[in-house]
Amino acid sequence: MPTFDFKQLDVFSSVPLKGNPLAVVLGADSLTDQQMADFAKWTNLSETTFLLTPRDPRADYRVRIFTTLRELPFAGHPTLGSCHAWLQAGGVAKGEEIIQECEIGLVRIRRQGEALAFIAPPLLRAGAVEASLLERVRLGLGLAPGAILRSQWVDNGAGWLAVMLADQQSVLDLQPDYAQLLGLAVGVIAPSDVGDTQFEVRAFVAGDGAPEDPATGSLNAGIAQWLLSEGLAPERYVVSQGTAMGRAGRIHIERQGDEIWVGGAVAVCIDGRLQL
Repeated sequence: MPTFDFKQLDVFSSVPLKGNPLAVVLGADSLTDQQMADFAKWTNLSETTFLLTPRDPRADYRVRIFTTLRELPFAGHPTLGSCHAWLQAGGVAKGEEIIQECEIGLVRIRRQGEALAFIAPPLLRAGAVEASLLERVRLGLGLAPGAILRSQWVDNGAGWLAVMLADQQSVLDLQPDYAQLLGLAVGVIAPSDVGDTQFEVRAFVAGDGAPEDPATGSLNAGIAQWLLSEGLAPERYVVSQGTAMGRAGRIHIERQGDEIWVGGAVAVCIDGRLQL
């Protein structure tokens, strides 16, 4: 039976068990699409990734990203976790930055001290959320009329839309009706002045094996593009996510010129071999 190097990591936290877990299978070129999908379903994590030989000569490695239900063209915490796993396994970048190939294209990654950061990819969908859909989201989140202050599509491959509430406690108090939100990927953000953070975020993916994501790079990348384009956030800020789940995720956002970088720490929790 074929064996593969395997790692399970915690992303957006330097403390194991306080971020967002990710399963990574290295050297996965021989696996079929069905084997990848089946293993991702079995892990029951929000995402599982498979590292392969790149097709694009500019890339250092290629990654395929699976939820329990489908393959994603891009996701944030799998990008940072996969890169960390690749580096730990002896990967050496061709240039100063690490270039990841995924279904959305090439993604630039760089080291930030002990952490990693990826450049926010272009949005596939932006702009206003339709009134009827926004009302469905309001009802699904159990919010009173007028509680959603702003909203925006922030889809960079995972289908995200985001809504803004007035304060952190309003975000933490949410108890979503997942049946009402079925098929949607909804991010919720509000200002926060607790500790080292400026915003609190929660991420809901109704119908997935993990209906709430504890720390979400793709969502925060999209939200950063929205907030910074409208002057709603400083050039550099920190997001707290996972608080309502007993986690302590920290996502670092920084705009440099026209580029927005999304970063965080990664901790390895399991390092071993996988038989498939």
